[in-house]
Amino acid sequence: MGLSIGIVGLPNVGKSTLFNALTRNKAEASNYPFCTIDPNVGVVEVPDERLQKLAEVIPTQKIVPAIVEFIDIAGIVKGASCGEGLGNKFLANIRECDAIAEVVRVFTDKNVTHVSGDLNPVSDIDIIKMELILADLETVGKRVAKLTKDAKGNPKLKADLDLVQKIQKEMEEGKAARELGLTEKETEQIKDLSLLTLKPHIYIFNIDEEHLSNKSELEKTIESYNIKSSDYVLISAKIESELNELSNEEKKEYLAELGQTETGLNQLIKKGFELLGLQTYFTAGEKEIKAWTIHIGDKAPQAAGVIHTDFEKGFIKAETVSWKDLVTGNGWTGAKSAGKVRLEGKDYTVQNGDVMIFKFNV
Repeated sequence: MGLSIGIVGLPNVGKSTLFNALTRNKAEASNYPFCTIDPNVGVVEVPDERLQKLAEVIPTQKIVPAIVEFIDIAGIVKGASCGEGLGNKFLANIRECDAIAEVVRVFTDKNVTHVSGDLNPVSDIDIIKMELILADLETVGKRVAKLTKDAKGNPKLKADLDLVQKIQKEMEEGKAARELGLTEKETEQIKDLSLLTLKPHIYIFNIDEEHLSNKSELEKTIESYNIKSSDYVLISAKIESELNELSNEEKKEYLAELGQTETGLNQLIKKGFELLGLQTYFTAGEKEIKAWTIHIGDKAPQAAGVIHTDFEKGFIKAETVSWKDLVTGNGWTGAKSAGKVRLEGKDYTVQNGDVMIFKFNV
């Protein structure tokens, strides 16, 4: 499985510039609304130093990192849920993403006009939130109408109707679906609605160099708006673009000068993995060392199924070792001699950084 993140925001907040910086792509990025009409898609390798360390003890032909797909979606404007701007076109694109990353403009640039005239991050957040809620209310309203007709004499459908009506009422008060405290069972009940505001949501505050030197003040302001530190990242699209032009050594030096330890891309990917409850395990052999993305809590057969469904169906056992023990043991032979390689069965919960060899029978 991969991770897909849809990048949304008002026009001219730096979405396409950020997309280009993250993916080293060349999406159109100009100073007018709807510059991006069809979504641009970029696939990014997930930086993971563990892969290189494994390759130092296991000679291999290639290294294959995990990937994240970024989708640069057309700018949203007030009234988009009713068809303003590109309306339903962007809504369909967002529905296909695992998570939404909303770019909020904080940087100042007199040469880049703001769609509302004045720079106001709080207002921008409210506009996007309300447009997504209104789009969801249309979806929920259709379901309420259908269930009202079909639920008579059907207890299960009546329970579904009660839930959807409760959601409708709270969303009409301006709450996103993810803010409603739905139980796991309730979330499963409405899964097929594909509500936009139920998707994990990351805020990307597009800042300039001045903000980097005074991040704490900006963070206080952001968190005063009830946005948790786990739900946002501070990224300068301009600086990310500049970093792409540098060698790895120069990049490290530049980041150090800015008081940063990692790029905005790394921060965003980590945030995406955290929000979606994802982690990585590895397979390692002569042909390739590869990172695989799974959900935290997945059992060994489910992890095997990410490689091929036959692996899950015919799962028997998995030789398992932590990546650190494999490196310390200087490869499989040393790790086995040290007693670090285990045989795990169907009930084993895969841990982040496990290296696994699956035994299966089809």
